[in-house]
Amino acid sequence: MITTLKGRTTQVEISPERPTAIIGERINPTGKPRLAKAISEKNWDTLRQEALSQVGSGASIIDVNVGAAGADETVILPEAVKVVAEAVGAPICIDSSDPVALEAALRVCPGRALINSTTGEEKSMAAILPLAAKYGAAVIALCHDEEGISGEPEKRFAVAQKIIARAREAGLEESDLLFDPLVLPVGVGKTNGTACLATASLLSGRLGMNLTLGASNVSFGLPDRHVVNNSFLCMAIWCGVNAPIVNPGGPGLRESILAADLIAGKDPDCMRYIKNYRSSRQRQ
Repeated sequence: MITTLKGRTTQVEISPERPTAIIGERINPTGKPRLAKAISEKNWDTLRQEALSQVGSGASIIDVNVGAAGADETVILPEAVKVVAEAVGAPICIDSSDPVALEAALRVCPGRALINSTTGEEKSMAAILPLAAKYGAAVIALCHDEEGISGEPEKRFAVAQKIIARAREAGLEESDLLFDPLVLPVGVGKTNGTACLATASLLSGRLGMNLTLGASNVSFGLPDRHVVNNSFLCMAIWCGVNAPIVNPGGPGLRESILAADLIAGKDPDCMRYIKNYRSSRQRQ
């Protein structure tokens, strides 16, 4: 199961056998007034620097979300995608719930993009899956539908199977999908973490799917969030998550991912882990 994404100058292959691919989450104005202001004013230098910083911290795919208050996504999203794609050359994850804005961005995005995202809701699948097929994009698929997010992993798995069936009807393959098993804050529900991990294990073990998730959601409302995030992410990687959406510059995050890959047998001769260690020592 190989999902190939292409940027202006680089290509990324996501598969259960390969090391974890990092999707950088930082270009998202939610809770970031400075970034929201920059997006609304089309201050593209801010986006360029954020994208470059994330690639420098280990991101191989950059998520672009311009959903700031007052921003016209149909105009701003394609412009932002072009700016970021030209700045870093990496594959772009186009993040919007607006099909019109998504299509405008897909038209100008070089290479092969990743759409973030569809759900198992009929309205969402009808809008997003044909777009992915038309523009040759891959899609993040969230394991919930009209009934909401189930606390039962088997029900989330059933939603995933429904999305796979609809994707085939739209002309897509399983390798065109990255499933998100959905992580909710453990601070508001003690089984939220385990439900996500169990769903990931089902999707990986039964179907061999490639998986993503927004790792930082797990720690919302808690102190020392990076400790929870990094621990959860290591568990998620063991359960099959291989393309998480994270802040690549978060404290200890890259080291945690490299260690998890090492233990999971995705780092022959420990070379990626050792190379990162040597590089970090040289920067000190």
